[in-house]
Amino acid sequence: MFITVVISCALIGCLAGFLAGLLGIGGGLVIVPALVYLLPLLGVNTELVMPISIATSLASIIFTSTSASFAHHKNSNIPWPLAKQLMVMIAFGAISGAYVADSLSTEFLTYIFATAVIILASYMLFSIRIQKSKPLPGNNIVRIIGFGTGYISSMMGIAGGAILVPLLSYYSVSIRHAIGTATICGLVVAFFGAIGFVITGLDQTGLPKWSLGYIYLPALLGIVLTSSLFAPYGVKMAGRLPVRYLQRMFAGFLILVAIRMIFR
Repeated sequence: MFITVVISCALIGCLAGFLAGLLGIGGGLVIVPALVYLLPLLGVNTELVMPISIATSLASIIFTSTSASFAHHKNSNIPWPLAKQLMVMIAFGAISGAYVADSLSTEFLTYIFATAVIILASYMLFSIRIQKSKPLPGNNIVRIIGFGTGYISSMMGIAGGAILVPLLSYYSVSIRHAIGTATICGLVVAFFGAIGFVITGLDQTGLPKWSLGYIYLPALLGIVLTSSLFAPYGVKMAGRLPVRYLQRMFAGFLILVAIRMIFR
């Protein structure tokens, strides 16, 4: 069983890493739906599938985002005064999101995830562009943005770049700094969100063997083993394939998957 889960999730990691490099999307948008469909086939309790999928996705993002965060810091892509403000509130938001997710039914949590995926995928599908419009707001608004990003991202099992990059771009932050800030903030989301899911899952009965709270360690191992390896291949192929066309196709596919999750 352990080996079966690791191998199955290694295949998910290949896809998540490759698409992350090719299309510039967060791995969570691939990992969570894939685990939602895979885990019941492996005998995991259907009532626990959604929190396990989200928690495991967040834990995998810790590993995949670390090297990217160091690279952005090395290239001076992270405006630290702004990033530090966001990171503090994102940590609170991520932990809060994990605790709220634990109190929700699997059905309602699935609705939240699927609805958010439809919104984010529609943004990708129609190639919406937010022009620089306003100067960076005051500290209170920045804190609200940070808390909201952490809260929503933790409940979805994603890093939050799809939320944070458009918002920062709207507030006149350069795209290079917006991506760098989103990367380090995504690491914070993943770390504190995963801790929240570990704590809330410790007293949960019926979890599969080799679980740390809601984090399913065999699935995490499989995803981490391959996702970082395949991301560079996706980056290389980005220069050879019609990425904009593929991105729209994938966004359409995500919308169909989300709708299927709602009416399942």
